[in-house]
Amino acid sequence: MEAGAAKVKAVKRATLARFGGGVLDLIYPPTCLDCGAPTARHAALCPRCFAKLRPITAPYCPVLGLPFEVSLGPDARSAEAIADPPPFERARSAVIYNEVARAVVGRLKYGDRPELAGFCARLMAAAGSDLWAEARVLVPVPLHFWRLVGRRYNQSTELARALSRLTGHAVDPTLVSRTRRTRQQVGLSADARQRNVAGAFTAHPDILRRLNGRGVVLVDDVITTGSTVKAITRTLKRAGVDKIDVISFARVVTGGESPI
Repeated sequence: MEAGAAKVKAVKRATLARFGGGVLDLIYPPTCLDCGAPTARHAALCPRCFAKLRPITAPYCPVLGLPFEVSLGPDARSAEAIADPPPFERARSAVIYNEVARAVVGRLKYGDRPELAGFCARLMAAAGSDLWAEARVLVPVPLHFWRLVGRRYNQSTELARALSRLTGHAVDPTLVSRTRRTRQQVGLSADARQRNVAGAFTAHPDILRRLNGRGVVLVDDVITTGSTVKAITRTLKRAGVDKIDVISFARVVTGGESPI
């Protein structure tokens, strides 16, 4: 009896959700995140704009995840990884940062559209498939308190939560905090970005107990020079965390577009 009643309630909830979604579609028809063309559902790209996304797939640098034009062998590393080895183990990104990726990130980050994290996370989960084999904790790149108040939400936290639903890995947005307010990174050189975030992050004093032997995957929207995730990684390593990877929706590649 109880099982039957629960099933009826579940069907009713699903019916109401479909009805509510249909009404919402009539009031606010779903449109493409980039060009505004009609789409079948909200928070999506039309086929034409989706085709303009440039997924990062093999072959790529096994350390930084930067794409290679041709395969250079399984152990080949990018010039950037050789010249300046990162403190983290691996970085993976779903797409190259281009005009369409910029439109998606801009709406997620500044357009009060946290639901777009689901679209991004689906691509990120596939791009980071080699990161999910072991138990991990997803740690979003933190915002300073006052920036979080002004923006209302942290886009990296929304991405981490969406990834958690897809991968089954836990999210802990309080393992790292941004204790010093920094300048916006947009427009800064690589050296200036590094100086800007140096000493800006603090690890939770109980971090090792909360991790309980699990590694960390830092989650961000866009990686440009990597200065922010490198600074957080160094903070985590000083706290005793020794297994750290990085996942982002987009990655700036030499010769591509500059971030917003």
